[in-house]
Amino acid sequence: MLRTDLWVSAFVRRHNDIGHMCVVARKGDPIAGQIFLEVDHLDGTVSLLTPAPSALRAEGDEDRLFQRRFDHVEPEKVRERIAQEHRYDPDLWVVSLEMRKGELGVTELKT
Repeated sequence: MLRTDLWVSAFVRRHNDIGHMCVVARKGDPIAGQIFLEVDHLDGTVSLLTPAPSALRAEGDEDRLFQRRFDHVEPEKVRERIAQEHRYDPDLWVVSLEMRKGELGVTELKT
């Protein structure tokens, strides 16, 4: 699997190149830190995508798999969840993205 810092760098650049505001809000372990994607929908709501459990990944699958933890909720709920996760895993990354709609460009677990 691609190093976390390289994956994040490519993700941020791709979204900034297409006109979305995307920044690294918190840096974690450059090699294997977990990535949390915080999406501000610019309407007062935020979504949070977190790494899907590794047991749900197909063997040999090199793509990162995300699950939508919160979808269009108040920002405080997402901030609280990130703070809770950071207490447990201080090596996690948080990438913040502003976009009203569109494709995130990540593989998302379908529920």
